[in-house]
Amino acid sequence: MEKMENGLEKGNGLSMFSEEELREMSGVSVFDEYVEVTCGCTSHRYGDAVGRLRVFLSGYLQIICECTPGCDEDKLTPAAFEKHSGRETARKWKNNIWVIINGDKVPLGKTVLLKYYNQVAKAANGSQRSQNGRVGHRDEFVRCTRCNKERRFRLRSKEECRIHHDAVSDANWKCSDLPYEKITCDDEEERGSRRVYRGCGRSPTCKGCTSCVCFGCDICRFSDCDCQTCTDFTSNVKA
Repeated sequence: MEKMENGLEKGNGLSMFSEEELREMSGVSVFDEYVEVTCGCTSHRYGDAVGRLRVFLSGYLQIICECTPGCDEDKLTPAAFEKHSGRETARKWKNNIWVIINGDKVPLGKTVLLKYYNQVAKAANGSQRSQNGRVGHRDEFVRCTRCNKERRFRLRSKEECRIHHDAVSDANWKCSDLPYEKITCDDEEERGSRRVYRGCGRSPTCKGCTSCVCFGCDICRFSDCDCQTCTDFTSNVKA
């Protein structure tokens, strides 16, 4: 891979951001499908957890954790990395996860790195809503392989859709794998009377309709995933 004058590795991903935008960031590498930078999240108790943030053109964000030499956490969402780091005030990953610019830790939300993520989120808030303003993806449930209890997944953003997508694909998924909610197999399963409410904008107790069941869109399909469902969707879009 060719090196640019400032030391950045040059690939097709360079077109995602200008050389000027990336010049002062630490640990930048540009690959064909994504841009990678050094990132981290600070816990008052455990200190800094360092990783490598990958930014894809699709808006998807992925973090390879390098908090300790023996850490085997791989391909985490920002929310999952925030939780893994032990950060006390979770669910604010845009502020809690940082990159290094000119030697300073800068919150991810204040950088250009969320440009594509925000564009996708904006599209989801617009085109993926029904007439009364509710998003077009209803809540789904995944069953834990340890306790056999079903856990709810909200699908209101691309990140949440990816978390659900990966959970469904994981043959060994368990309750403790939920990145945005501290839950264990000891916690009670959601009552049946509550589970019928799945976020349909047309009818609260809808069992599935065209307003809440999506058969594939840019929010719930991922170009960097090699599963058959995502591959077929990506191929059809390009056709």
